[in-house]
Amino acid sequence: MAIASFMVPLGTPAPGFALPSIDGGTVSLTDFADAPALLVVFLSNHCPYVRRIESGIGAVTAEYRAKGLATVAICSNDVERYPDDGADHLREQVKRAGFTFPYLIDESQDVAKAYRAACTPDFFLYDADRRLAYRGEFDAARPKNDAPVNGASLRAAVDRVLAGEPVPEPHTPSMGCGIKWKPGNEPA
Repeated sequence: MAIASFMVPLGTPAPGFALPSIDGGTVSLTDFADAPALLVVFLSNHCPYVRRIESGIGAVTAEYRAKGLATVAICSNDVERYPDDGADHLREQVKRAGFTFPYLIDESQDVAKAYRAACTPDFFLYDADRRLAYRGEFDAARPKNDAPVNGASLRAAVDRVLAGEPVPEPHTPSMGCGIKWKPGNEPA
């Protein structure tokens, strides 16, 4: 069943985090302090909504990295019940999709709760002051439709943020598989 983003209020500050990377080490919000824009994406390996656009995410974020966009992905799914979202499978996804950004594991699921992430994929774009400027879809591509995977919605938002402009609403919510919460860990 598809779940839509919670559509966190614009202007909300980016919650801090310090999480282990699938490549080793720890990555934190402060590691991106100098970037004029930061994209935090909640992803998973097994979700068909992510699979449909993952190569596009890799291409668009690589293109915009040269323009100043920093990107970080976080997997918050319960890997005991969904082992396809474990670190080894996420490393396979990185290769398959061409990701060039850190991919972090939120085992406690506290970061997903702090960001109010609802689904995979779920996109949160922050301006230079780390205030939420956009939350919504990557583009109109979904499983079982023929819409092109071009990142049109996210591209338009990133262009505005990098230009120091607000991203006008309405923002179309992202759709995807619900975060796989550990039993008893579901947000209230």
